[in-house]
Amino acid sequence: MIDVSEPSPRPLRAPRRRRGTGLLAATAALSVLVGGACGDGSDSSDAAAEGTAAVGTTPPALDPAAERLAGRYAHFDVVAYDGDGMKTLIISYGFTDLDVVDGEVVATDSFCFSEHRSDQPISVQMSDAATQAIRPVPVAVTLTTEDGRAHISRPETPTGIGVDLEDPANDALPTDPNDPRLADDDGDGKPGVTARITVTPELGGEIYLARREIFAYEIDEQPDGSLTGVVKDRSEQLVVGASNPIFLTNAQWTQHPDLTKSPIILVPVERSWDCEQLRTARDELFPPTPVVDW
Repeated sequence: MIDVSEPSPRPLRAPRRRRGTGLLAATAALSVLVGGACGDGSDSSDAAAEGTAAVGTTPPALDPAAERLAGRYAHFDVVAYDGDGMKTLIISYGFTDLDVVDGEVVATDSFCFSEHRSDQPISVQMSDAATQAIRPVPVAVTLTTEDGRAHISRPETPTGIGVDLEDPANDALPTDPNDPRLADDDGDGKPGVTARITVTPELGGEIYLARREIFAYEIDEQPDGSLTGVVKDRSEQLVVGASNPIFLTNAQWTQHPDLTKSPIILVPVERSWDCEQLRTARDELFPPTPVVDW
């Protein structure tokens, strides 16, 4: 498995961005497979006093590492899952943009394409459109520095994929293929997002998924400018339809408890990079695609 305690052993040859310039984990299952508080205005004199006290106060100093880390990063992450009779790796590729906004470091994750590996002779494919439908909201991260080395902690931001959830963190996922909340986010005319499954040359088909993407990550700055760490994933999904009834059973998936099997690597690239450039440079930037090894 990938050791993320040190920088990737492969040379990182992406174009370097200037310092100070300036999401899946998508998965297919076989189963077979805020609000703001307002003051009540009860005591205007207290409010006035508070306002007077606030005048001239100095906001917390921004960690110097924030400007150093700001920029676009090519994003590689792996999530290792234990499922019902199947061990699975979902490998996702995309970008993480770090920006300083109102004195905070904000991470914006976007995705381009993905791969699937398992311990079974089964192929699961998600289209690029389905992977790109994962659009986590930008979120302020926690930035700390120890001995000159930055550490970033990204919190969870529950996000619906293939389904429109009014409350993405708490609304139940739909089970009815006619549920009006289902959204054709990959644009293929099917409910939810589609995964293609091949068990044998004679047995295969599509499953249609409604998913709640829930991930977080912890990453540390490396001497070469990359950021490496681990992904924590609590995503949920339901199969809401299939081209073959044999694929309609929902498996229960959980992340493997050894987080070293779920690494994340961010490599600095130019702000102008897009998904096609990332695909072309994949082997220069990242280690070989991992395999199930437990």
